[in-house]
Amino acid sequence: MHSVLADIQHLPLFVLAGLLLNITPGVDMALVLRSSAAQGFRAGAAAVLGISAGCSVHIAAAALGVSAVLAGSPTAFMVLQWLGAAYLVWLGSGLLRSQGSGQAAGVVPANDTKALRRLLAQGFLTNALNPKVALFFLAFVPQFIAAQPARPALAFVLLGGVFVFNSTLVNLAIAAAAAALRSRLAGQARWQRLGPWLNRGAGALFIALGLKLALDLPGR
Repeated sequence: MHSVLADIQHLPLFVLAGLLLNITPGVDMALVLRSSAAQGFRAGAAAVLGISAGCSVHIAAAALGVSAVLAGSPTAFMVLQWLGAAYLVWLGSGLLRSQGSGQAAGVVPANDTKALRRLLAQGFLTNALNPKVALFFLAFVPQFIAAQPARPALAFVLLGGVFVFNSTLVNLAIAAAAAALRSRLAGQARWQRLGPWLNRGAGALFIALGLKLALDLPGR
């Protein structure tokens, strides 16, 4: 373990930079906020765990060199980007279509494993199908690894694990804050009117992000 730690440099700066990146608004944060505000903390936590699992896939792929191949192959990158864009548009369209009752969604109970698994899968796919996350890890993490590391892959995985751990804590805090706000407003008639608009707003945001991801394809 000593040799691996020797391969890592500026760890405090890495942690600080990672935390700043984690509080930057994006697709992952939007999903956590929407899930927690609409269905409570358990829903948000399930989405957070899915996002963290997706990040872990990107880290493993980068450590194994798969992400480098992806970055060097315009066709592979384009296919993954189209898949990510299509999934975001599909997810957003589903939120826009879920307004038949006109009521805010209820809290997801602890024993509703089907709903929690669905939110876990949404978080995972939202992150795992975003090729920009893979490129981010390839560009960001190596800056904190020594020039001639003894175990570069292990150092990469260790730094990636630190990033995922911190991002999970940050996202859980965001989920808790959104769920607390939901709990405070749940008894107000105003919240019942706001609930459907929360889904509509989140749906429109996911569609916009999906279209942006598609328009960012190379050559466009």
